[in-house]
Amino acid sequence: MDSATAEKRTRLRELLRSYGRVIVAFSGGVDSAFLAAAAFEALGSNAKAVTGVSPSLSQSERADAERVARLIGIAHEWVETHELENPAYAANAGDRCFHCKNELFAILGAVARAAGGAVVVDGTNADDVHDWRPGRRAAALHGVRSPLLEVGLTKAEIRALSREMGLPTWDKPAMACLASRIPVGTPVTVELLSAVEAAEAALRELGLRQFRVRHHGEIARIETDGDGFRLLADTAMRIAAVEAVKRAGFRYVVLDLEGYRPGG
Repeated sequence: MDSATAEKRTRLRELLRSYGRVIVAFSGGVDSAFLAAAAFEALGSNAKAVTGVSPSLSQSERADAERVARLIGIAHEWVETHELENPAYAANAGDRCFHCKNELFAILGAVARAAGGAVVVDGTNADDVHDWRPGRRAAALHGVRSPLLEVGLTKAEIRALSREMGLPTWDKPAMACLASRIPVGTPVTVELLSAVEAAEAALRELGLRQFRVRHHGEIARIETDGDGFRLLADTAMRIAAVEAVKRAGFRYVVLDLEGYRPGG
């Protein structure tokens, strides 16, 4: 660890301790897992991880979140969210993330108040300020703090620190909710989310790691990285992938030659 990163880690520990109690918005991804581990290290039983559960969170991500929280040792709570019942969210007009985070942070705020005035924290990092993040507006509305951003930790530094701490998430691929696979303008439904989840679960079983299945009606568009391309170059593997995705409810399966791209 270089001196600059070490200094940021020290500042993070001090910042978390200054909060007294925290509720970590916890998805089990790279950033929130590191933040949860750092919070538990700094505050012990005064830190709790809370995960929002809805059809937009896949079963595999739920299992990962539970496993990582148990490994860290932090108290972990599940709360149900109902963003699909919000017409503004379901319309998928481009600000879907705001409506999702707005509900989640309202719920976490209530959890924090019940915990004696804890501070809600999320895993936004220093690299995220360069991206379009409607959820940041929701965080500001609800007074959510972003300690990783506040101390200037980048994604690369978070991965390096996570590896040093022995967290299995240090090299986890970037993840996003299932709704991000549905094009803006196409209403989000449980049926569409379920089709995407089934297709991605099947491809994950076949060995793909960094990929997305984008939903375009009857068409499933697979984005993947170089390793995924090499895997799908095998005829038998490609046939198995096509059959698996079709079983999820798609009529056509296409491979995007531009490769994997994060975001919606």
